[in-house]
Amino acid sequence: MRIDVLSIFPSYFDGLTLSLLGRARGAGILQLQVHDLRDWTSDRHRTVDDTPYGGGAGMVMKPEPWALALDDVTRDSARPTIVFPSPAGERFTQATARDLSTREHLVFGCGRYEGIDERVFDYAAELGEVRLISLGDYVLNGGEVATMAMIEAIGRLVPGVVGNPESLVEESHEDGLLEYPSYTKPSIWRDRAVPEVLLSGNHARIAQWRRDQQIERTRLRRPDLLPDGDA
Repeated sequence: MRIDVLSIFPSYFDGLTLSLLGRARGAGILQLQVHDLRDWTSDRHRTVDDTPYGGGAGMVMKPEPWALALDDVTRDSARPTIVFPSPAGERFTQATARDLSTREHLVFGCGRYEGIDERVFDYAAELGEVRLISLGDYVLNGGEVATMAMIEAIGRLVPGVVGNPESLVEESHEDGLLEYPSYTKPSIWRDRAVPEVLLSGNHARIAQWRRDQQIERTRLRRPDLLPDGDA
């Protein structure tokens, strides 16, 4: 998978050199490049924003730097998926992450200020598939944090990134439920014991206990995920 990120704060993404994603980049499984949007400006101040038409608070990101940047990063790509993090976008879910993990080329455009000139989204749609995606019903200062979260959620689903693929199956939201609780040694810690069933060696009982825990945890914490009548 190839991922390009456009941002006026490229150093935000230094953390993507660490852990599993860092190793995947080193192994060539993920090709990830972060670009400074200001490299596509033409004035000595490297200006990327201007006042909004119609008045109002804040500044709006100018269209031309975005168009030039998108032209360059998509030049050798047949049909990239261009993602703009936005509180006005569709909700990001595990299903979204799994869908995007199958794409060959993702481009993330990190907006700032009061947003990006709307014409950029129309222009981007001429270059590839455009997705406006929101992490949740709240507003961040820019798209960098949301992009980091999405890249991690998507990248770990790319074959070869996570060493044990089975660990991806038994996770929260993969089957519509929250993940069951986990324990490790010692079996008794500060007077708190591991549930007896996990020490039994009876794999059928363990599987049933874990499933019951998933349903109960989901009922208590996220009843909206359960089918009607199960909450």
